[in-house]
Amino acid sequence: MSTPTLTKHTVPGVLGPILLDVRSGGRATPRPAVLVLHGFKGFKDWGMFPVLAERIARAGMTAVSFNLSGSGVDDGGDFSFPDQFGHATFSGDLRDLDTVVVALSEGGLGVPTPTSLGIVGHSRGGGAAVLHTAYDARVRALVTWSAVGSVARWSPEEIAQWRADGSLPIANARTGQVLPLYTDALDDIEENGAGSLNIAAAAAQITIPWLIVHGAEDETVPAHEADALAKANRRGDSQLLRIEGTGHTFGAAHPFQGSTPELERAIDATVAWMGRHLA
Repeated sequence: MSTPTLTKHTVPGVLGPILLDVRSGGRATPRPAVLVLHGFKGFKDWGMFPVLAERIARAGMTAVSFNLSGSGVDDGGDFSFPDQFGHATFSGDLRDLDTVVVALSEGGLGVPTPTSLGIVGHSRGGGAAVLHTAYDARVRALVTWSAVGSVARWSPEEIAQWRADGSLPIANARTGQVLPLYTDALDDIEENGAGSLNIAAAAAQITIPWLIVHGAEDETVPAHEADALAKANRRGDSQLLRIEGTGHTFGAAHPFQGSTPELERAIDATVAWMGRHLA
């Protein structure tokens, strides 16, 4: 199999450009494609995501990883667009994801229209992947890593302070930046949390093969949220992979310091799942 090559692309998003990396071992022949979707404060080049994308591509699929327009992150991995981050919403993430799926499906990312489509989403990106998959019949396989089971992540006290101040300070431990998250996200959750952003309801609608991967010691999204997603998926073909002894990123950090046995298990299971169900 040919060695994957990387090309970079840009498509317009809700809050600005969506920056995409496309890895593929063959750009003349249609093949399955997998979207890799980051989470809150994440980006396509964070930690383990390039490793995951490369492994997907080496398995004979096209891997498409991208920065949501509300990530606030440039192509070098810096938070250069804090205003975009500040106005990001779950609904905006879903619109960006729609845009990427359309661009890929129409052959607009330098590769032919894929023969089948899968999504891998981490954390908040996992929740978005569930919401998208519930209504998009083009998606034939789903893997979520450390996925949120609800968009409601803040206490009543935090919400009251958020409203009073007009923004919520979000610290980036790596850079020391404190980025304001404006009330757009809160408005979106209050307006759509019980409807188009209801992750549990979306999980109940998914019937395609779905692998739910979660670290048993996840300090950010408790493992019981994975249990709840699996339980909600009564109509579907879901499998829960709980990885003991690891947390939210399976031991990965940014900058990437190397893999861990737990991360390798998550990657191996993901690549095998996509290879089996997208073939």
